Amino acid sequence: MGFDGTERTGSLVVHADQGAAVAIAFELMWDAGFPVERMQLVDDFGGDDDASMAANNTSAFNCRRVAGSASWSQHSYGRAVDINPVQNPYVAGSTVSPPAGRAYLDRGNVRTGMIVQGDWVVRAFGIVGWGWGGAWSSAKDYQHFSSTGR
Repeated sequence: MGFDGTERTGSLVVHADQGAAVAIAFELMWDAGFPVERMQLVDDFGGDDDASMAANNTSAFNCRRVAGSASWSQHSYGRAVDINPVQNPYVAGSTVSPPAGRAYLDRGNVRTGMIVQGDWVVRAFGIVGWGWGGAWSSAKDYQHFSSTGR
């Protein structure tokens, strides 16, 4: 369901052993009426995670390293999904990614597409055993869910 209330289709690539879990989580999100603005392969953005996030694209597989690290991201293994990145930014100190996510830093002012503790998105992924980046203790990655919790 798009932010405008119209039904849409999109594509995600996840590891074969995670397909059923992700499908269940998205079905639960659909049933709860949670909207996803856009869902395209990161390939459509030339593999550029920043461009994908700036377009508010919900995505999964992207062979890339963790930002500022030599470690491979869980996205590289198809074991992570980012949902509505603008409304659910990555926040570490004064860094907000994507930059348009700065308008959504007040997590108490819940607006369309935002994910907050205890909502149906967090519960849906919890039901299938995935962890949420919004629950991390230092940096917060409100868009991020992964099968490993990282």
